[in-house]
Amino acid sequence: MYRRRLYIFLVLILLVFMILLSVGIGSVDIGFKDIFWILVGKREDRLRDIILLIRLPRTIGAAICGMALAVVGTFFQGLLRNPMADPYILGVSSGSALGATIAIVFNMGIVFVNLLSFVMGVLVTFFVYFISSLNGRSSTYTMILVGVAVSSFAFSFISLFMFIKHEQIAQIVMWIMGSFSLVGWSEVSYSAPIIIAGSFIMYLFSRDLNAIITGEESAEHLGIDVEVVRRILLFTGSVVTASCVSVSGIVGFVGLITPHISRLLVGPDNRILVPFSGLMGGSFMVLADILSRTVIKPAEVPVGVITAIFGAPFFLYLLMRVRRGE
Repeated sequence: MYRRRLYIFLVLILLVFMILLSVGIGSVDIGFKDIFWILVGKREDRLRDIILLIRLPRTIGAAICGMALAVVGTFFQGLLRNPMADPYILGVSSGSALGATIAIVFNMGIVFVNLLSFVMGVLVTFFVYFISSLNGRSSTYTMILVGVAVSSFAFSFISLFMFIKHEQIAQIVMWIMGSFSLVGWSEVSYSAPIIIAGSFIMYLFSRDLNAIITGEESAEHLGIDVEVVRRILLFTGSVVTASCVSVSGIVGFVGLITPHISRLLVGPDNRILVPFSGLMGGSFMVLADILSRTVIKPAEVPVGVITAIFGAPFFLYLLMRVRRGE
């Protein structure tokens, strides 16, 4: 237990370091000393505006979204008993992408892009759960299949919109591939409370998830209403995911690979795994955002491309392990 708590402390330090590094790196590099004096309000110059109005909200948005995707991925992998599960497995990302695409195509502005993305992601969650439920009980296998079908259906409409409104393809593609370039304090202010509250609610069920993973029958013998817990976690996780996607677009692999790496370090106990995975996910997302801004300066690479470069090889490795039954 002491070693696991030490790991949590170390990854927290890593996250703080990555945030400071992200705030300091850009077209104008800013040292840690200058960052400190600006954050404590001892400097009033153009560097202050760069940090407080541009880089800090972007970095905090990346950290919060990374933490949320990792937490949701951890719960979904355990709840669905699927090592390949990620926060987007129930079609949340496709619904959010369709909502954002509609807003982009009709030139509704960034506020409606975020709003429609969030609303459509939540609606897709309700739809998937409703279709996959039978006699008051949900089928995990059916949920995944319905999620895949809904994703294909939504992306077919996205492709249609891209074909019709080809002059807006760049905007749509950039959003689908993920980016924090447009994240400001307004995006952080509405998404952070939802993400933090949802992640905390999910964490309260960490002990229940430990029991469910060992078997639903044994969990029910312990007095856990598995169906109620499943509904709460799937809905809450999907709302958290929709909130993330509405801010950053679709950023893949964070919620898939981070929980697995975290399990290797701190074990399967979700009371420790969930906070560790969240901090690890936040660090990874901030690192990916740093690379997206610096790899080919002054241009910016979509952050989803960076996470895919890291995540795709790990996904293949994980797939081979599952096929071998390890």
